[in-house]
Amino acid sequence: MSSILQTLEAAFMSAFKALDLDPNFGAVRESDRPDLAPFQCNGAMAAAGALKKQGEKANPREIAQKIVAQVKDHDAIESIEIGGPGFINFAPTAATLSARAQDIAESDSLGIEQEIPKSIIVDYGGANVAKPMHVGHLRSAVIGEALKRLLRAQGHHVLGDVHMGDWGLQMGHLISELEVEQPDLPYFDVNKTEGYPDISPVDMNDLARLYPQASNAAKGDAERMERSRVATAELQSGRPGYRALLEHFINVSVAALKIGYGNLGVEFDLWKGEACVDPLIPDMIKGLRAQGITEEDDGALIIRVEEEDEKKDVPPVMLLARSGAVLYHTTDLATLVDRKKENDPDLVLYVVDQRQALHFEQVFRAAVKAGWYTSEQLYHAGFGTMNGKDGKPFKTREGGVLRLEDLIEIMNEAASKRLAESGIGADFDAEERSEIARKVGLAALKFADLQNQRLTNYIFDPERFTAFEGKTGPYLLYAVVRIKSLLRRAEEQGVAVGKINVAAPAEKQLVLALDAFGRAVAASAEKYAPHILCDHIYRVAQSFSRFYTDCHILADDVDPDVKSARLGLAALTLKQLEMGLNILGIEAPDRM
Repeated sequence: MSSILQTLEAAFMSAFKALDLDPNFGAVRESDRPDLAPFQCNGAMAAAGALKKQGEKANPREIAQKIVAQVKDHDAIESIEIGGPGFINFAPTAATLSARAQDIAESDSLGIEQEIPKSIIVDYGGANVAKPMHVGHLRSAVIGEALKRLLRAQGHHVLGDVHMGDWGLQMGHLISELEVEQPDLPYFDVNKTEGYPDISPVDMNDLARLYPQASNAAKGDAERMERSRVATAELQSGRPGYRALLEHFINVSVAALKIGYGNLGVEFDLWKGEACVDPLIPDMIKGLRAQGITEEDDGALIIRVEEEDEKKDVPPVMLLARSGAVLYHTTDLATLVDRKKENDPDLVLYVVDQRQALHFEQVFRAAVKAGWYTSEQLYHAGFGTMNGKDGKPFKTREGGVLRLEDLIEIMNEAASKRLAESGIGADFDAEERSEIARKVGLAALKFADLQNQRLTNYIFDPERFTAFEGKTGPYLLYAVVRIKSLLRRAEEQGVAVGKINVAAPAEKQLVLALDAFGRAVAASAEKYAPHILCDHIYRVAQSFSRFYTDCHILADDVDPDVKSARLGLAALTLKQLEMGLNILGIEAPDRM
């Protein structure tokens, strides 16, 4: 069964067509004045305007009257009227609402329309090897995970790629600093080419210490910097001992990253980094040269990507520096070559800070110029920053970058405090209270991020995020828990979930909210905008709250059939809330 909006739109499009008018004038939308009616069609004014352009006399209200005459007896329409110069306002029948609600309840997708499957890669990690995850990794992880799940919910084949930073000078810093501390390790023996230990000589704490040591030392010491650069060059040239060390660095870092991302509820299918594509670079550059799209510029190898008559300045892609070193453009292009070869995706979606927009525009243009992809197959879903109360990207009190684990702990503490203040979970044991606080804290953090338009900056405010009132993650969790509690009480009383049959205004309003789920998911996926789905879930939770207040469900004076029907509507609401939250990467507890 089509959504209610689709059913009504089909009727209006047929009516316009019957009047020899463009059927698209029959587009139906949710009303700007829901106090008058839940739906409206404004096509009469547009149709009148089109006729006037053709030199015909046209009165929009008269056109609206003709349309109403065509559709007023439609089985799905309960009431219809014309407002103003030709707005058509109308409401669906209770039978239509009931049938649609039951249809959604019996559908595995709960109203999400399945698309023709595409192969999609979502690049949304970007954490660096050997460095602890920090607050700057939050938004790419949370937004990327939501977009991956959104696209999967539509039936697409989606792979999430962490795309680690595991190449370049930072690796040279690590190798050279390790050699300073432990020069007798076999990896530094130039005469040794194989048989290196299977166990890493460093753990994550060592890596987190070695990198800043080396980086700080090199800032004021040209000789120390040169040592790191030489190590980087030898690593990239394939020195066996250094490659063996790199493998250890990556394995140790991936183990730590899986814990860090796992604490956010984020999972990747591909754990690749820049080092994976290094072997592809020589042939890639050879091929680009053969195509004649590269050129030498002051000793560097570039691809010009600025278009003719372009008003903005788009610098060329730098393939090779004058020194012959590969750059970020090079490794990102090689990554696209690798993805084309291994996955042949229909779309590669990059969820990366908007401040990298120019970089991706350059890379995308070069990939299109090379003929590997079309421009429609590459998209940068940029995002703004999470800021402190000073309006600047969030830092510690000391001005340093806050570790992600510390950020999560801040949210856990804020959630625990909020739960204690509200008395929620006071009778639970300490372990369950801790788990509930974890889920509430994560829901607060993720929803606070995702409810914003992607490109918007926002202020980190744990107290506001963890509130159980208003548009917050905890408010949505409480709605889920309340329905779960209702269903448990119903089971104890022997009341079964029945076929949905709506009659009361609050029931109708809730079904109209549930009917919009498919549209919300489709719009979120099309625009790579999770905030649209956030708005929908919040609307459903609010509508359920009104339904719960206005329509008694388990009261003794409620007819048994009405109890079962209302319980069915509550069960459907729970399913859709949980599915929507799951798409956003948010998990609800069973009770609070």
